[in-house]
Amino acid sequence: MGKLVVNQDKIGKIQEVMKICPFGAMEEVEGKLQINSGCKMCKLCVRKGPEGAFEFVEEEKPSIDKSLWKGIAVYVDHVDGEIHPVTYELIGKAKELAAKVNHPVYALMLGNDIKDKCREVLHYGVDKVFIYDDKNLARFNIETYTASFEDFVNKLKPTAILVGATPVGRQLAPRLAARLKTGLTADCTILDMTEDTDLVQIRPAFGGNIMAQIVTPNHRPQLATVRYKVMNAPKRNSEEAGEIVECSIEPEKLISNIKVLDIIPKEKEEFIEASDVLIVAGRGIKKEEDLKMIDELAELLGGQVACTRPLAENGWMEVKRQVGLSGRTVRPKLIITCGVSGAVQFTAGMNNAENIIAINKDENAPIFKTAHYGIVGDLYEIIPGLIEQIKMRKEA
Repeated sequence: MGKLVVNQDKIGKIQEVMKICPFGAMEEVEGKLQINSGCKMCKLCVRKGPEGAFEFVEEEKPSIDKSLWKGIAVYVDHVDGEIHPVTYELIGKAKELAAKVNHPVYALMLGNDIKDKCREVLHYGVDKVFIYDDKNLARFNIETYTASFEDFVNKLKPTAILVGATPVGRQLAPRLAARLKTGLTADCTILDMTEDTDLVQIRPAFGGNIMAQIVTPNHRPQLATVRYKVMNAPKRNSEEAGEIVECSIEPEKLISNIKVLDIIPKEKEEFIEASDVLIVAGRGIKKEEDLKMIDELAELLGGQVACTRPLAENGWMEVKRQVGLSGRTVRPKLIITCGVSGAVQFTAGMNNAENIIAINKDENAPIFKTAHYGIVGDLYEIIPGLIEQIKMRKEA
């Protein structure tokens, strides 16, 4: 990267020089020419402007001794010791990445009275579990958790850190990255590791129209968040392996200005991410009342109903039932899409399902490229027939 330097004494007539820029990125402020945020760094002003008026100066890249940073760390996301399953998925990916560079795999767990509860992580093949067990960490607090996480990083120096894109992870990871002055890539769908320990972070960008490949070669640690159901969790070993390391932090670092006045438990609800069977309603559903047949099919198959973005925006279903990049990422054993065109923003949120069946009357619909089985036809004829067949099988 670099920056443009303006030598005001060589500009001459400002209004004439401003005409050089095709992007309108020059402006006159208090008799001086300035470059604004519209600059595309095309360097046309350097080539076409008055001699010596503009200079492009390469910025010095920061350097880091990568050999001082070793290990892939996974944040253990939990509530009262009940570990979120995304943690195990990240451990599986961390083991793959670590094997490529011969690094250890660490897990970090913050909380209170978690010495026994953290043992579950040892069944998934981590080398060490680091725990910060303190009454001030009993519940998630952005200040105390960030301080403890930072303390862990400074002591262990892991080259990469993986955090689940949960409500806690989405708060904690960016604050930690800012504290450590390093990069963070959110909602990664693919992770890889180079021989030079650079974490290759790939995620959809521009509404899912491209896949951006991001690296942080000049900073450590490297941070990435990953949604639940994107990675594969390793099998649980019957025996424990690895070591539990108890960590301590100065008490003054756990002093917080945030006070929790009360905790009101939410009623337990079923999330579409946890369902083995999903019936997804798309734009092919003509009116809200027609969702009844989708509900009936889901009930017969013991699954849940989900939807695409247009139906959520119409208010026909809750946003929490939306599948896709702007909704939830799902990985059921069976997913049946009904009248779904299959835009990339949708398929990126469900293409890892074990069995995908698509129903669409347009034989050229993009969803058929993702589906394992496709039915070309009118969903208003196919779904009632399917419901009837299932009922007959059950009665028999």
